[in-house]
Amino acid sequence: MNVIVVGAGVAGLTAALHARERGHRVALVVKGALGGGSTPLAQGGVAGWYGPDDSAATHAADTIQAGAGLSDPAAVDVLVSEGTARIAEMLERGVDFDRSPDGALLRGHEAAHAFPRIVHAGGDATGAAISRALVAAVQASDIVVHEHTFLCDLLLGEDSARVRGIRVLTADGEQELLADAVIIATGGAGQLFTRTTNPLDVTGDGIAAALRAGAAVTDLEFVQFHPTILASPGEPFLVSEAVRGEGATLIDDEGRRFAFDAHPDGELAPRDVVARAIARQAAEQHADVRLDATVLSTPDMLAKTLARRFPTIDRVTRERGFDWAREPIPVTPAAHYLMGGIVTDLDGRTSVPGLFAVGEAARTGVHGANRLASNSLLEGAVFGARAAAALDTPAALPQPATVDAPGVHALVDAPPFTRAALQQLMWDHVGLLRTVEGMTHARAMITRWRKTMPLPTTVATHEDANLLLVADATASAALARTSSVGAHHLAPAPALIGL
Repeated sequence: MNVIVVGAGVAGLTAALHARERGHRVALVVKGALGGGSTPLAQGGVAGWYGPDDSAATHAADTIQAGAGLSDPAAVDVLVSEGTARIAEMLERGVDFDRSPDGALLRGHEAAHAFPRIVHAGGDATGAAISRALVAAVQASDIVVHEHTFLCDLLLGEDSARVRGIRVLTADGEQELLADAVIIATGGAGQLFTRTTNPLDVTGDGIAAALRAGAAVTDLEFVQFHPTILASPGEPFLVSEAVRGEGATLIDDEGRRFAFDAHPDGELAPRDVVARAIARQAAEQHADVRLDATVLSTPDMLAKTLARRFPTIDRVTRERGFDWAREPIPVTPAAHYLMGGIVTDLDGRTSVPGLFAVGEAARTGVHGANRLASNSLLEGAVFGARAAAALDTPAALPQPATVDAPGVHALVDAPPFTRAALQQLMWDHVGLLRTVEGMTHARAMITRWRKTMPLPTTVATHEDANLLLVADATASAALARTSSVGAHHLAPAPALIGL
């Protein structure tokens, strides 16, 4: 079977390797260079390496609780029961996870986990270590890699009933790549928002292509905002959940730990709770809140401790003028992870025959309304492998029932479209705190922009069209969900603008 995998993060690389190992002919399509994307930026680790008091059942309970009860128990069971095998596979492929002096894998603790069960590599460079190992495995295989190749659309058969390949844009123009099955692993849509931890090329391309092909998409309203991004000029830089897992605290401008006002677990509450608490506190005091890591060790050892445990964070904070061994650093939330996406079954099948989806582009049901920390790399590996195993039985899912948002009855006057204008609109009205009025306004603006957009001809204009399509679907999904749950939070007062 000829298989195309679009995307080369942990999910796409795992799917490609497993598909090849099963005897399929595999082509890997990469928007940029092999080794780029979101996975190498992941500081957090991989959950699922259980200690003597921990278990898969406890991990499942933590996942469902963090997901505000909306996680699919069957999907969660697959994640936690197969996760340890996928971590062991990473070890076999050469991922050098951190170990104690006696050689045992170290297990870290992060927010909303009952036990330390997260393995890291290079302290805070887990994603980079995983990406290097999987890329090396791909390069050592006969998988055909198409770098700097942009996914324009899925190709459907004459009856539009089955995927037969993809249409791509390269430096040589548009071309068609044919296949018996296509696996979408293009990640989320973080560039919908002004502030995001996602790379610039994460523009919802796979989700948009699936929407245009008629695939079912759901839960797009559930966008996770990471609580702690370094509040400084330059590219957004994430300060890992693991820092709070080690004991760092969030403080207001008077030095008070305010997170306990929002949840009994304080800094270790689910991400959506902590992010909203930070946003509210920052708005109240008209200044960024601060993350205090000075409590993690004795003063004489603190600098060495931080440099050893969090080398990437230590380097970047110092490059930006902060000495976090001496004083707390300013932090702010930013869009981080999309819990929704292309609807799949437990083997990555979508509602379009021959089309599979894995990783952040997929909605497996694992994350519910809010993702548990360090479950994303795990999900990519687990479901990437399962999709490859299901390629020989590519039957489609039935289309699920959908709830439509109110239609846009009147078009508003809108300024000319720019990506920055869309990002600010989404940040203000479909971000951390939402109102019906704000979301309705956002949909009307997006509708106007979509009606006036010319046909895309370049990568940038294709990205803009994809962002607008996914923004429309996200705002519609948010309007259709009329009560707060998890990452979807309806504010009782006007949403906080410009946080």
